[in-house]
Amino acid sequence: MTLTTSLTLALTMNAQGNNTGMGGSDGEYQSLYERVTQLEKKNDMFNVYFNYAAHFQESNDGHEWQSAFKNQQARLEIKGNLTDKISYRFRHRLNKGNNAQSEDNFAKATDILMIGYQFSPKVGVQVGKMCQNWGGFEFDENPMFIYQYSDMVDNMDNFMAGINISYKVTPTQEVDLNITDANNGSFADEYGSDARSVEGDGSQTRILEKANHPLTYIVLWSGSFLGNKLQARWSYGLQTQAKHKYSREIALGEKLNLPTLQWYVDYMEAFDGLDRLKIATGEAMEGLGYTDANLYFSDVHYQSWITKVNWQFAPQWNLMVKGTYETANVSKIERLKNYRTSIGYSGSIEYYPDKSQDLRVFLAYFGHQYDYSKKCGLSDYHTNRIELGFMYRIKCF
Repeated sequence: MTLTTSLTLALTMNAQGNNTGMGGSDGEYQSLYERVTQLEKKNDMFNVYFNYAAHFQESNDGHEWQSAFKNQQARLEIKGNLTDKISYRFRHRLNKGNNAQSEDNFAKATDILMIGYQFSPKVGVQVGKMCQNWGGFEFDENPMFIYQYSDMVDNMDNFMAGINISYKVTPTQEVDLNITDANNGSFADEYGSDARSVEGDGSQTRILEKANHPLTYIVLWSGSFLGNKLQARWSYGLQTQAKHKYSREIALGEKLNLPTLQWYVDYMEAFDGLDRLKIATGEAMEGLGYTDANLYFSDVHYQSWITKVNWQFAPQWNLMVKGTYETANVSKIERLKNYRTSIGYSGSIEYYPDKSQDLRVFLAYFGHQYDYSKKCGLSDYHTNRIELGFMYRIKCF
């Protein structure tokens, strides 16, 4: 396999098919076990990965520059196919809390712990804790390879217990039905005791009641065309947040997938009956004169446009350029209508020193501009960040 092909696999094969994404598929890299023992693995039953990313950072939060060393990612992953029908996957973050949550009894640190059964070449099912099956390509990438998420994805909580049913309509077209918990914890854990919502024009509040069936329902279509040169991931989902409070979200992603160039464009839109992302609540609640704890906006609308290009312009080198444009709107409160615009832009140069390993050394820059309407009373600001570091998906076995 040529180096260019290896790099392309590393950058493009992290697709979520059958909800095994977020880094579920891998290029043809040699494991440490194979290198040390000089023995070839004979099956795919047991695979162990350690995902590690770290960097030195210079950042400016809009006031002054600061320096720090950061350990960005540390995830242990074990997965395999025990038979042609039975598979499993476990991924755990080593730098997050291990307390079991009250609703699903999993720690927040456990991203994925699930088993899968393939009934036929067309029909499969996965159960356990998994990543919700939203569309778009930013959402589907391995988190280790995302330098900075869009605001919308960065504030989503998506690793939930549930079930995913997949149906392969054709070899290149698949439909998934994903049903999970809406939250890891109980209603009180997520929103606090005596939680209230701001209603109507912002002049009144009401007590929030927990839902009897706090679940998320997502339908995902994923497909490829022209020999996998064009790819698509489209989804629509409904999440129950509280009694009579729902979040509806659409996510559409299109991707051009060429041997040395990959380019995707995502569009995401959320209509939250209760501010699930909590961006608007965190920024603008106090400005309306509310200082109560556990108070949330109703009827919040978020939009996000994301585009990202990876270009392998030379052997062992990759150029990444990414841009985001996002808006926030509390639709029934006059001073918060279309009150926020967020523009993000970033780029990185990546070098792969060893073609047999999924290791990259990078230099990256990130800028973010936050603009607010005059009537909302919030002040515009701008942030900058420069990073020098590495990402290493170590294939241990």
